[in-house]
Parts: sequence; structure tokens; C-alpha cells
Amino acid sequence: MTQPGARSAAKTAAGDKPVFAYIASLPHPQRGIAERIDAPGAESLPGIQRAVKWGMAYYGVDGGWCFSCGGFVGHVKLMFIRGTEIRPEPPVTPIAMGKSTRGVEIASLADLDEGQLALWMKQAATMPFVGGKKR
Repeated sequence: MTQPGARSAAKTAAGDKPVFAYIASLPHPQRGIAERIDAPGAESLPGIQRAVKWGMAYYGVDGGWCFSCGGFVGHVKLMFIRGTEIRPEPPVTPIAMGKSTRGVEIASLADLDEGQLALWMKQAATMPFVGGKKR
């Protein structure tokens, strides 16, 4: 596991298989949290695209990225790339992930509000971030 705030050593790779391998590599409880984030993500994003980038799992549609999920010491970060445009705005402003990125830090399965996450994911799917540009 990485140090607090540090990214994973997972290699950059596109596709479902690398993301599932990344999630499987996480210790518990982070693995269980990431698995519970992946499932509604797949349901919320028709034609979902997955990749491991910058040591985190990324999820997107139409060639653009919508949100990322990464395991850190003691929690999982779920970050929405255009989070300032999502309502209600997710509460966490991450360091070094872009001015409009917002998200949540989830320490246990009990902290997971699947209904809220699904609403945010559905909103994020309507506005993927493509190559430094908003669509």
C-alpha cells in the first residue's frame, strides 16, 4: 500500500482487466470499497471505458474521463473530474488533481452512500473530460 497521499505503483494500462487487477491488489477494506464503487460505475456509464492512470482506476465514456477511484492508506478516494459542476458538489477538494475536481474519501463500507454516488456518477457521465477540454 502507498504512503498517505501517494499514488499506487500500478502501471498505466487501458481496459477492464488492468482495473480489475488494480482493485484486486488493494488491501481490505480499500478493496471492498473499490469493488462497491466499480459496480454502480458500470451501471451509471453506458459503454464504460476503464483504465489505470496515475496509479488510480479511471472511468469514462465517449473518449473522456468522468471519475477516478484510488486506494490510499486508510481510505479510498473517489474523484469526479468535473466535480464543481455536479450537484450537490462533492465535499473534498483534492491536491494536484485539477481546479474543478471534487470527490469523497471513503474509509469503510459503512461510509459508502451508494445512492449519492450513483447520482454523482450519472451526472459525471453527461460531461466527460476529454484531452484537457470539457465537452
